Amino acid sequence: MCGIAGELRFDGIAPVRETIERMSMRLARRGPDGAGYWQNGPVAFAHRRLAIIDLSERSHQPMVDAASGLALVFNGTIYNYPELRNELIGRGHSFFSDGDTEVILRAYAEWGEACVEHLHGMFAFAVWDGGKLFLARDRLGIKPLYFARTDRFFRFASTTQALLAAGGIDTTLDPVALHHQFMLHASVPAPFTVLKGIRKLEQGTTLSIDATGRMRERRYWTLSAQRPTVAKSEAEWTEAIHDALRQAVRKRIEIADVKVGVLLSGGLDSSLLVALLAEQGVH
Repeated sequence: MCGIAGELRFDGIAPVRETIERMSMRLARRGPDGAGYWQNGPVAFAHRRLAIIDLSERSHQPMVDAASGLALVFNGTIYNYPELRNELIGRGHSFFSDGDTEVILRAYAEWGEACVEHLHGMFAFAVWDGGKLFLARDRLGIKPLYFARTDRFFRFASTTQALLAAGGIDTTLDPVALHHQFMLHASVPAPFTVLKGIRKLEQGTTLSIDATGRMRERRYWTLSAQRPTVAKSEAEWTEAIHDALRQAVRKRIEIADVKVGVLLSGGLDSSLLVALLAEQGVH
């Protein structure tokens, strides 16, 4: 995992670097392999890196493309980035790195906000596009993305602790969130958090904010749950599930530039993952 954070000002005052650095420090445990900072006019980005794909400095973040004026901070992994990279090269894009970070940057340059519909993986990222800040979260909300907004600024981060470190947050308890927390499932659904001043971007959703503070959310994916049109036997369903799991594991081990490991809880799911890794020859 990595850690991302940033601020967009609405009041004509440039972001204070010390404020963004406080947010970054709270994210240090998420990214021990590097730290980066970038600022341009009303916006500032910070990044803490855990290097998994393209371990070189070429994939350092925040990643900035001077030609297009785009800047990016990204947390996650794009499993289909090799295929997307080849497609984007075919569309005339050139790359200076070998990782998935730049693929997101070029995908945004090619497809704009619709880039998320081409990404398969777990991700939370922010792109600065001139006068607009664009944030996105993966389809199932695997990677976290929290934000806080006032009349003066919009801030985002991978954790609530990072936002609190920046100050200026309404820490009043949210009664709606508490209601969810103390229900049977003991979880708080997006966009709520237990604090009124902090929200979380919903899964499968993008958020655009312009320099005046105008915000627009878009749901780009929802689960389509429906009965299959063709009946299968129990054995056929077992094989179909096994094949889907094999493909999922293969995607994750083929793109990593570091060794793959499993944190075992001793339960059915982790034991199943170890068995599937063994099938792929990972020992």
